[in-house]
Amino acid sequence: MEDSYRFFENRKCEYFPCHKGMEYLNCLFCYCPFYWMENCPGTPEYMQTEQGKLKLCDPCVFPHRPENYDKVIRGLERVLGSYKRT
Repeated sequence: MEDSYRFFENRKCEYFPCHKGMEYLNCLFCYCPFYWMENCPGTPEYMQTEQGKLKLCDPCVFPHRPENYDKVIRGLERVLGSYKRT
């Protein structure tokens, strides 16, 4: 498979498929690297709790779409590039 490093689907995962209705589900970014970002590129929902606003990423499939691999990598490069190496 060409560019196989960009896509990984774990059909043996006990949670697979974590998002229904997707033909191809990229598990490479199983836990979204943008979860901590307030303005992430995905489509999360928010719920108000006693402690404040809670980000709900369950409905978001941004990191799982194979065509978003480059966007995820560019976002990580921007974030990680802002840290100086020691």
